Amino acid sequence: MNKNEFIRTLKESLNSVDEIEKNDILYDYEEHFRIGIENGKTEEEIAVGLGDPKLIGKSYTANATVEKAIENSSGKNVFKALLAAVTLSFFNLVIVLGPFIALVGVLIGLYAASISMALAGLFSIFAIVFMPFIPFNMTVSINPIAAIFLGIGIACLGTLFFIGNCFLTKVFYKLTAKYLKWNMQVISK
Repeated sequence: MNKNEFIRTLKESLNSVDEIEKNDILYDYEEHFRIGIENGKTEEEIAVGLGDPKLIGKSYTANATVEKAIENSSGKNVFKALLAAVTLSFFNLVIVLGPFIALVGVLIGLYAASISMALAGLFSIFAIVFMPFIPFNMTVSINPIAAIFLGIGIACLGTLFFIGNCFLTKVFYKLTAKYLKWNMQVISK
């Protein structure tokens, strides 16, 4: 693909970008070709190095529609931005979104389990302490002092579980950020 074919394909791909920004983008890519030719590269080598002009155009179009949706948040603009982002990264929608939602659900479940454990331990302590004041008869087959220590142990275990979940959430956040950074590098290539 030579310079003219690359620029023409890029121009066709920039259909949703306003004229001023489109001209700036085209000028930048013409500069890439000019500098590459001055450095002794052929137009074909430069075009291969720049990447697929259709994908570049989709990326700029997606950015333009997202910016337009932010400026004027009508339903039509938001839908266009969502559609542009999905077409730009169809892989993310199909392959990554499902496991991501599942992992977030697992994290929420782990938090719920840890909070439930801590509260169960605290409630068992209060139940043993206030058992003499409860008007109905309750049979406990464990020594009350042992039950208090068991409640303390369960509450502490639930608290440690919660702290572990906080660290797990930080790791999940860092891995998600690394994936998004890598994904943006892949999309921009």
